[in-house]
Amino acid sequence: MWMRNYFQTELNIPVYYEPHEFERQGKKMWIGHGDGLGPGDHGYKRLKKVFRNPACKWMFGILPPVVGMGIANYMSRRSRAQTGSTEEVFLGDDKEWLLIYCREMMQKHQYDYYIFGHRHLPIDYNLENKSRYINLGDWIRFSTYAVMENGNIELRSYTGQDQSIIRKINEKNCKRHIVFFPAVEHLRTKRQQFQV
Repeated sequence: MWMRNYFQTELNIPVYYEPHEFERQGKKMWIGHGDGLGPGDHGYKRLKKVFRNPACKWMFGILPPVVGMGIANYMSRRSRAQTGSTEEVFLGDDKEWLLIYCREMMQKHQYDYYIFGHRHLPIDYNLENKSRYINLGDWIRFSTYAVMENGNIELRSYTGQDQSIIRKINEKNCKRHIVFFPAVEHLRTKRQQFQV
């Protein structure tokens, strides 16, 4: 949102600021970043208004790059410090705001996949009517990405950390979540660093 039309003009890549409908391999998908959707996330919703304000964009643009990057890094660290490890924990059916948003959307439009990323937690969750909520996770902490083959989307980890993906196979069996424990992953990472 701060780069104006760089992706569109220089790289010929479309940019969508709101969720958008796509159809691939015979499946309908509702895809978006995921920021500011559903209930909750109020602090980010306020911050998003500031980020999208033309005057704020202009003021940020006149700053020297070193100052602008310093502010951006500070805001990012502050955000991570506030959310802490809650970003790494599945909050449950009734508290995951993107999951709630997907169910609200299902009342209006039926999609096979609801795909988002803002949450940073890799989630593959079966919804009602054969729909699925996919949250892509991230490339840094969870090393996850999605692959679509023959109309089926699967979350994978390029470092083999598939145990970090939270999966809910069906509505009847709510205990089939694979839960990620950040302390265990932190110890595993430290151990790997010393084995070099």
